Amino acid sequence: MPEVLVLFGGRSAEHEVSCVSAATVVDALIEAGHGVTLVGIDPAGGWHRVDPASRPLAAAGPELTLSVPDGRLASSDGAVSYEVVFPVLHGPYGEDGTIQGLLEVIGVPYVGAGVLASAAAMDKDLSNRLFREAGLPMAEFMSVERSSYTPGTHGEILEKFELPLFVKPAALGSSVGISKVDEDFELAEAMVKAFKHGDKALVEEAITGREIEVAVLEGPRTSVPGEVVTTGWYDYSAKYHDDATELLVPAPLTDREVREVQDLAAAAFSVLGVAGLARVDFFYEEGGRGFLLNELNTMPGCTSRSMFPLLWEASGMSNAELFDELVNLAVARGTPRGR
Repeated sequence: MPEVLVLFGGRSAEHEVSCVSAATVVDALIEAGHGVTLVGIDPAGGWHRVDPASRPLAAAGPELTLSVPDGRLASSDGAVSYEVVFPVLHGPYGEDGTIQGLLEVIGVPYVGAGVLASAAAMDKDLSNRLFREAGLPMAEFMSVERSSYTPGTHGEILEKFELPLFVKPAALGSSVGISKVDEDFELAEAMVKAFKHGDKALVEEAITGREIEVAVLEGPRTSVPGEVVTTGWYDYSAKYHDDATELLVPAPLTDREVREVQDLAAAAFSVLGVAGLARVDFFYEEGGRGFLLNELNTMPGCTSRSMFPLLWEASGMSNAELFDELVNLAVARGTPRGR
């Protein structure tokens, strides 16, 4: 079996989630029989060799240096051998095409979407435009650039959207930096909060409906759908810390509804040209517009509370089978340029 280099941590606001996700991936790959080298990227961008058996995982330890373009990874103790990379990195500098570009340059196979698909999926404004152009059902949205943002922008937003609405960074995940705006005066603070995480904010209509998610593997192959049930909206705390958040796997949907949302998830995967894996999120307006595509994540969370592994488990794949499959897909693809 190929030796797998698992990268985790990273420089984004989703560093903590990456650390927990990586533990799941490492345990599954070891169970599947892979040799694993674990490398943590600290918030400053330094690379460190980490003991795969350590818990909780932290991006600390002996420093490593990656040589470009030959891909030699070494510390003072010598070089580290690896054949394929599994970048368990969420958000900027990990899920946005940057690390994928580096791996393309050094010519090593890696798990997941390539440079173009990663960058497109990370920019929710761009991916929304591509989905809409392809005819996929979408909620109303509007992008706002920091460079053109003025107090007058508030009037444009409030003219286009009814309250409540949501404001979030256009290029971030795990609901980091997102705000629900219930009153006019809350909009300015929400915009400032979103701009702390990037130069573009996304304004979206608030949807009253169910939250449905589908996991996708290359093919595309789709899992059974799942449903997220919360007492409020699905923010960072609800995703990773709130025990009151309920995950219904499989989601209580009719056979027709299951087929419909699976087809939409596969279509979204294909529109962006994603490879490897994704989780596709929807809102479901029963008696209204039906399924509305929310977003596609190219490196979804893999914690014990994360839908991606739970949906595949409910579809008949253990974690060991799932992550072994992803490594094998990466090796089979090799390193085609511009994926």
